[in-house]
Amino acid sequence: MEIFGVPLPAMLSQLLLGLVNGSFYAMLSLGLAVIFGLLNVINFSHGALYMMGAFLAWMGMAYFGLNYWVMLVLAPLIVGVFGVVIEKTMLRWLYKLDHLYGLLLTFGITLLLEGVFRSFYGVSGQRFEVPEALAGATDLGFMMLPNYRAWVVLASLAVCLGTWFVIEKTKLGAYLRAGTENPKLVEAFGINVPLMVTLTYGFGVALAGFAGVLAAPVIQVQPLMGQNLIIVVFAVVVIGGMGSIIGSILTGLGLGVIEGLTKVFYPEFSSTVVFLVMVIVLLIRPAGLFGKEK
Repeated sequence: MEIFGVPLPAMLSQLLLGLVNGSFYAMLSLGLAVIFGLLNVINFSHGALYMMGAFLAWMGMAYFGLNYWVMLVLAPLIVGVFGVVIEKTMLRWLYKLDHLYGLLLTFGITLLLEGVFRSFYGVSGQRFEVPEALAGATDLGFMMLPNYRAWVVLASLAVCLGTWFVIEKTKLGAYLRAGTENPKLVEAFGINVPLMVTLTYGFGVALAGFAGVLAAPVIQVQPLMGQNLIIVVFAVVVIGGMGSIIGSILTGLGLGVIEGLTKVFYPEFSSTVVFLVMVIVLLIRPAGLFGKEK
């Protein structure tokens, strides 16, 4: 069976690949949206922290013999603690300044992290094996579905939807949103707003670390793995609407699928289709698909 001259298995495999890429886009853009939406900070170091999460997973396996499941929890926690240190020591002094200062600081952190890992491990990739429980593939009849790729999609969806629910539908999320809009009023109710802000930033970068661990068995772990991805992720955030949680999730998944379909019909255009969509969306709706007009 063919669709527009393309065999169905080839079409479905590219859609799956696009959905996997979209899962990474959704996870990373979600972290960016949380940080920008609640803290009003453009975190350019997100790609480097994604790389750091992947490297921590590899280091845990190579140096300490820890398995994938342990590092799936431990690596994001370490990245989150690193983010807390950044927020406590540097970022908190820039909240009242122009966005450019935060952008330059996080860009500097990116260069520092990439330089440190490159000096120790070079630019060649480190191999990370797929965990034994997720090895192999499942025969769906019309295609073979790699078990690990299915796990990536399911894990990303669970984390993304869970984050959206906490921020948008719970009392904690209401405190977070109120604390960023009127911190003095929230502090009057006995809530420690600075601590809440710090933990929010830590959680946002921990999402990047989690995505890095998920990506480690799929792509080679190397210091520049987040460099190209972060540009696409920023485009996803802009299309979805800066600070929009649900916008980042839906746009990330949707653009991943669009990118996968483009690789089937016009592969040369697949690396730029996201930016074409961004241009069209900004011309029609400058605030993004789910953003709020000011």
